[in-house]
Amino acid sequence: MTKFAERASYWASTRKGMSYQYGADGPTRFDCSGLTKWTFAKLGRWLPHSASSQYSHVHHIISRWRHKGDLVFFHNSGGIYHVGIYAGNGYIWHSPYSGAHVRLEKIWTSSVYYGRLS
Repeated sequence: MTKFAERASYWASTRKGMSYQYGADGPTRFDCSGLTKWTFAKLGRWLPHSASSQYSHVHHIISRWRHKGDLVFFHNSGGIYHVGIYAGNGYIWHSPYSGAHVRLEKIWTSSVYYGRLS
């Protein structure tokens, strides 16, 4: 694991408990892609503000190559609908939905793709 990856997971963790708000990208309210955008901005990296746009912006990797700090993209037949930051051991940092807060949570589905900023 790189220092960059450790720092990505750290910065996401500092937002634990912050409220979800659609379209928000911090520093105290976030939607899913707003959290990832804010986190990577803290590390000097730019991401667009939507999960599907972020998926188009990163290098795609297979699950066995995932590392802490990679992006986890959730998908269904309609496309990419959610993004979080891989925290290791099958967990992500994410801002899930209206009424929820930024939290660490176990990945709940196998319908995910992984991406890494290059």
